[in-house]
Amino acid sequence: MAKLSEQTERFDEMVEYTKKLVGLSRELKDEERNLLSIAYKNYVSQRRTAWRAITAYEAKEKNKNTLGKYAETIRYYKKNIEEEMEKSCNEIIQILDETLIKNSNQDAKIFYLKMRGDYYRYLCEFSSPDQLETYTSEAIQSYEEANQLLDQKNARKDDALRLGIALNYSVLYYEIKDDIVKACEIARKAFQEALNDLEDLEEERYKDSTTIMQLIRDNLTVWQSELPEGQDRNK
Repeated sequence: MAKLSEQTERFDEMVEYTKKLVGLSRELKDEERNLLSIAYKNYVSQRRTAWRAITAYEAKEKNKNTLGKYAETIRYYKKNIEEEMEKSCNEIIQILDETLIKNSNQDAKIFYLKMRGDYYRYLCEFSSPDQLETYTSEAIQSYEEANQLLDQKNARKDDALRLGIALNYSVLYYEIKDDIVKACEIARKAFQEALNDLEDLEEERYKDSTTIMQLIRDNLTVWQSELPEGQDRNK
């Protein structure tokens, strides 16, 4: 049913079916773990897209001084979207904290810690100033702990999961902390180290890793152009 929900893009239902998988009180298989990730990511992504659209619309109308009597309606609708995102992000974080992270093998734990970091990062996007620091700290802690576990198991630098963490970690510094220098540092280091290892990567893993590396490189190209004058853009 979770697979059928994915195929039909009924992600609200997919979330419910994957929550039942978690409720079986056993370690999730790789396929089940991926289904859980897909379900929540798509459910939240739809609402993140909606939130960005209405935020842009609100700003456009405000700039044109045409917000007027519709301001309250727009804020009401925007608040509803935020509440849906907040509920789903907190729900998956609770599942990760109370069940999955502490009851999984090392590989699965790394996967779940990346998820945890991602959903705290999503919360940062629309949180109030007093919540932002807490959410940011939790996201950073999750990414760092995942990286530490990867180092402990001597995971390859071109490992797709490691690269995915580096990609999202750098985005957090760019979008949430507004620290372009740190974002570039994380992205550049991950890209270069992966490039050095890439030559002997197995063919079936090559595509996954190089796809993420391209995303990191695309970000770097944009971010380095925004660095302050005097910063070494190729360092």
